[in-house]
Amino acid sequence: MSEQKQFCTFYLDNHMFGVKVEQVQEVFRYQEMTKVPLAPPVVRGLINLRGQIITAIDLRQRLGMEPLPEDKLPMNVVVRTKDGVVSLLVDEIADVLEVSEETHERPPETIPNEVRQLVLGVYKLSGKLLLILDSEKAVDVNAGVLAS
Repeated sequence: MSEQKQFCTFYLDNHMFGVKVEQVQEVFRYQEMTKVPLAPPVVRGLINLRGQIITAIDLRQRLGMEPLPEDKLPMNVVVRTKDGVVSLLVDEIADVLEVSEETHERPPETIPNEVRQLVLGVYKLSGKLLLILDSEKAVDVNAGVLAS
């Protein structure tokens, strides 16, 4: 019997992404944030989450996607990383999915390079791909600074 893995899933520009359930602290709707002067562009601001100040990372910008339309507000997926708790701003939160390790594959060459660098692998689901985000790399805001 193959091993099952659970992922908290979300959408960015109609692409389904996931992070390991055990890395997710919580998910919640848009919350006002305080801008950080001189921060890299992927840092959208700081959020006060019940007295804990956390950094909000714009995943669309981090992955080289077009900005979210002005009339839509992002949602928050709060993940625990080696450097602390960080909020990933996403378009829409989806379900917790359990997938079989047998369906895991390397990221296909058709995925844009900036996305492929942050994706650990993919799972083939019926009619779509689940891209597994490397949350440690995704929150490393200095990784993309040199290229800009």
